[in-house]
Amino acid sequence: MKNRDPDTNLGLLVHDVARLMRANFHRRVQPLGFTQAQWRALFHLSRNEGIKQVALAEILEVQPITLARLVDRLEEAGWAERRPDPDDRRAFQLYVTAKGQPVLEEIRGLATETREEAMKGMGRSDREYLLDLLTATKDNLLRAETAATEVKGNRLDTTAKSSSKKRGRSFV
Repeated sequence: MKNRDPDTNLGLLVHDVARLMRANFHRRVQPLGFTQAQWRALFHLSRNEGIKQVALAEILEVQPITLARLVDRLEEAGWAERRPDPDDRRAFQLYVTAKGQPVLEEIRGLATETREEAMKGMGRSDREYLLDLLTATKDNLLRAETAATEVKGNRLDTTAKSSSKKRGRSFV
């Protein structure tokens, strides 16, 4: 392994790798006529069929109105469809269409090419080890965020209850 600067920033390195992988993949998928937003939405939709628009917007880190316009374009192309949510008449669930499936297979093939290029020169055990380390890092951060959200939520609950009692009301 190379000697590294002890101040190497893990977050910046992970960000740079992710950015470069997206750029490499986008270059490959561009001839299919997809924007980066479209292929990301279709890919995440395929992994979460039946998801509500607002939840997909959270995954993609975009505003719900932005996603609504994006889904409009995916529907116009025939790659995705909205279906009424049986549990909430105001909401829609999203699905990949039969026409979108072959496109997804092509996208997955291009993703494999990008992944192979990114991991060129790494043996199978190194690849697995890298993925294990990144998965552990992700799991650690998810646990930390969940715990922080719960603590923040408890603080908000306590604050809301104490301030409502001061006004003579209770939310409980």
